[in-house]
Amino acid sequence: MVTGENLLEGPPPTRLPDDPAPRELLAAGTPASEVAARHPASSLAWAQLADEAFAGGRGVESYAYARTGYHRGLDALRRNGWRGHGPVPWEHEPNRGFLRALHALARAAEAIGEREEAERCSTFLRDSSPTAAETLAG
Repeated sequence: MVTGENLLEGPPPTRLPDDPAPRELLAAGTPASEVAARHPASSLAWAQLADEAFAGGRGVESYAYARTGYHRGLDALRRNGWRGHGPVPWEHEPNRGFLRALHALARAAEAIGEREEAERCSTFLRDSSPTAAETLAG
């Protein structure tokens, strides 16, 4: 059966719709906790909270924030056609909240001794966006 599609190619990249309000609020200096309360579906707000907690030496708190952002991001990806694998390009700014949360989850998992989860998350990040993995590692 000839379908006309290249079955050797992977799934197309998933590009989340833009939601500029959380990004703009954070850029304006609104505390991440306020942004997350006003926009609880924003992976970006949760990723920012995870980063702040990690920088403050609060690994378990960082893990909880990162996990929330990760799951909010998975929900958004699925609503936008993602089927569990495939590229989530860093270059598309609305994807960055999810990718930052995934990175933060890997980092926090490692910090609290969840090495297997840290490795799974790191691999997922590299598979989703090598650019994000490289950018966030630096």
